[in-house]
Amino acid sequence: MFEAVEELVGEHADLEKQLADPSVHSDQANARKLNKRYAELTPIIATFRAWKQTGEDIETAKEFAADDPDFAAEVKEMTQQREELTEKLRLLLVPRDPSDDKDVLLEVKAGAGGDESALFAGDLLRMYLRYAERVGWKTEIIDATESELGGYKDVQVSVRTKGGNGATEPGQGVWARLKYEGGVHRVQRVPATESQGRIHTSAAGVLVTPEAEEVEVEINANDLRIDVYRSSGPGGQSVNTTDSAVRITHIPTGVVASCQNEKSQLQNKEQAMRILRSRLLAAAQEAAEQEASDVRRSQVRSVDRSEKIRTYNFPENRISDHRTGFKAYNLDQVLDGDLDAVIQACVDTDSAAKLAAAN
Repeated sequence: MFEAVEELVGEHADLEKQLADPSVHSDQANARKLNKRYAELTPIIATFRAWKQTGEDIETAKEFAADDPDFAAEVKEMTQQREELTEKLRLLLVPRDPSDDKDVLLEVKAGAGGDESALFAGDLLRMYLRYAERVGWKTEIIDATESELGGYKDVQVSVRTKGGNGATEPGQGVWARLKYEGGVHRVQRVPATESQGRIHTSAAGVLVTPEAEEVEVEINANDLRIDVYRSSGPGGQSVNTTDSAVRITHIPTGVVASCQNEKSQLQNKEQAMRILRSRLLAAAQEAAEQEASDVRRSQVRSVDRSEKIRTYNFPENRISDHRTGFKAYNLDQVLDGDLDAVIQACVDTDSAAKLAAAN
């Protein structure tokens, strides 16, 4: 495995020379591409160099230990350090999801359970908004359909890093953390509408897609059908009076995106195009994954995004993730945005599966 790192060392050095050349920065797109790859390789190279240096230090310490037993403890300490560096390097060499640096569009939809499901969808939305606030991301509700008793039948939100257009550090984008949230979330609690105190089970669906940049998805204007209609639901003066809502249909694929939250037709069109672009990218990526081998699919997405990924049990204040076996009794804190431990369990499970597949 570590033989391959020598090639990366050469690539890293070559990138360093290119980025030191002022002429390279005249092409900003190419410079960003080179910088991104350089940033991806830097932690690998730094860890590899520390790993090699530790090996040399161990040999030196062993030589001293032959004459002075006091160096035996130092040999043991450095050997443990090298084992830790070995594991860190193995994890750094795990194939990365190419979308990890991207921002996302997150959609929460009420499912089985009627009004209670819509209320739970509202709870999930608040959880993600609070989590984003904790980690310093920006959020923007793009489209929403509220239920009569509160909560949401359907809500779409953009979640972005502060700089937008993905993370500044490799693997630190919104997708790298929130991609594990897609699936069916089940809740067990006494609904506000329940008069006899019985516990009900309902569910809400979460869909997370990496937000596409314009250059990644080519959309021919002739392939679009754009319909305008009057907005509905609570709102300002434009609701039910002007044709400001927009629905865009991508004719070749049948993918539809709509928006009615903005005041003007132009703003709704721009938001709908963002949603459409990301959905087309997600569809293209899904099609590519289906054509790939089982090994390739396990490298891209080894944590299953199937139904009932997680249960939120209010009577026991318990949260359980069915993919990783994670269980904790701090549901109130999780719903207030303390999601790190839950997500990290998914990250660790995914990394372990990819590492096993790589070996």
